[in-house]
Amino acid sequence: MPRMETLNSHCLLSLSLLVLFLCPSYSQLQYNYYHNSCPDVESIVHSAVKKKLEQTFVTAPATLRLFFHDCFVQGCDASVLLTSLDNNAEKDSPDDLSLAGDGFDTVIRAKSSVDSVPGCRHKVSCADILALATRDVISLSGGPYYAVELGRRDGRISLKASVNGHLPLADFNLNQLKSMFASHGLDLVDLVALSGAHTIGFSHCRQFSKRIHDYNSKTRTDPALNLQYAVNLRRMCPKNVDPRIVVPMDPETPLIFDNLYYKNLREGKGLLSSDHALLTSLKSREIVDAFASNSSLFKHVLVSAITKLGRVGVKTGKQGEIRRDCRFVN
Repeated sequence: MPRMETLNSHCLLSLSLLVLFLCPSYSQLQYNYYHNSCPDVESIVHSAVKKKLEQTFVTAPATLRLFFHDCFVQGCDASVLLTSLDNNAEKDSPDDLSLAGDGFDTVIRAKSSVDSVPGCRHKVSCADILALATRDVISLSGGPYYAVELGRRDGRISLKASVNGHLPLADFNLNQLKSMFASHGLDLVDLVALSGAHTIGFSHCRQFSKRIHDYNSKTRTDPALNLQYAVNLRRMCPKNVDPRIVVPMDPETPLIFDNLYYKNLREGKGLLSSDHALLTSLKSREIVDAFASNSSLFKHVLVSAITKLGRVGVKTGKQGEIRRDCRFVN
């Protein structure tokens, strides 16, 4: 009987999540925004992203991470793409220096492809191209394909100082994560769903070295880590390792966008302290369990969460511009 009660509670949670978190459209953005000005924009971007992804898989996590970093600092306005002659732009911040160049290159290539079509030239914003490219790398990696709301303008301001304190860090606890996500209108379900992006991609050893080498005075290894997993991590990331070395965020299927991230969490294979933090409250653990048990549920809720993320701080109309070159203001 206790097992049946547990199963029923998971079913109820799954149903309630599906009912509560299917996203209505956002009045400032539209799904068919470029219907008249550049009707083939989505297929053009998709082709460019697919070609880039075939050249290197780093394209997928790099583009996805670029979107997150852009939206969390001054909103989804492609300000993270701007280049500063005096190294004072967002991407020059210590927290953004680890953003892989393949993410930037994906957007620049897609923008070039769009602008090569005479009717589309200088009509599609870099912010919208980044949002579309994010959807495409998720889908092409095995995740859900979803409609993307469009109509963002590109921001004109990008400052290194604006990044500090606005991005979640690898050692954040659950309360810190919840507070930061809540500041963007994202709740606990969104937080857990968006953390699932760690199902693809890589992390530098320094982001978790304390967990495997110097956890505290009593033990060098974080007891929350699976023992064999910790041994493997120490082998890949010994002390004084080359700072350029990276390891997969998902040790099982690092190139596939699936729900194994949540299964790994339950087995003590969450790479970062912020990953393990999702297990430190009853509510967040229930969501992790639901996503681990139901891949379709995870994908449905992820679409809702990433759509909400894509609305954060958007600029429309005269609030921004459509950049001719994603790296520079017009």
